[in-house]
Amino acid sequence: MPNRFQGQARIAAFAFILAAAAGQYTASAQDRKSIYFGRWSVDDPTDKFSANGKLYRQIDIAPCGKDFCGVSVEGGACGATLFRFLAIHANVENLAGHGKWGSAEKKLFALMDESSNALNLSLGDASYNPNSRSGSVPTFTAQYHRIGDAQCTTGEPGT
Repeated sequence: MPNRFQGQARIAAFAFILAAAAGQYTASAQDRKSIYFGRWSVDDPTDKFSANGKLYRQIDIAPCGKDFCGVSVEGGACGATLFRFLAIHANVENLAGHGKWGSAEKKLFALMDESSNALNLSLGDASYNPNSRSGSVPTFTAQYHRIGDAQCTTGEPGT
């Protein structure tokens, strides 16, 4: 038969476990915020875009699984997932990765300018480096401004 002390110890242990679980939930929710999250549109939506570039006219950047993704938005509908970055980089000002360009994959660079709330994206070939001055020309580059909250999260049509 357990004594009074053992009962109190069990209650204290249970309370500690609940508090730890609540702390993990709060930390997890905080980790899911990013300077990149939101719906982004190019500065001038009337600009002409190539067939591949049209996918980048308006994008939603939001959590997808354990990472965060850029999803094409066309006419308010969710389209293809264009790029993915690891969640640990969600608040880094300069991101490097790979982005979809038609059926090909290109190097993708994202630069957040928090002072003007602008996002600059550029895609290029394997040798592309936005910090280089010689022989490094992007295939695509655009500046975006946040126009609202992301609605597309997985890249699946209708989500």
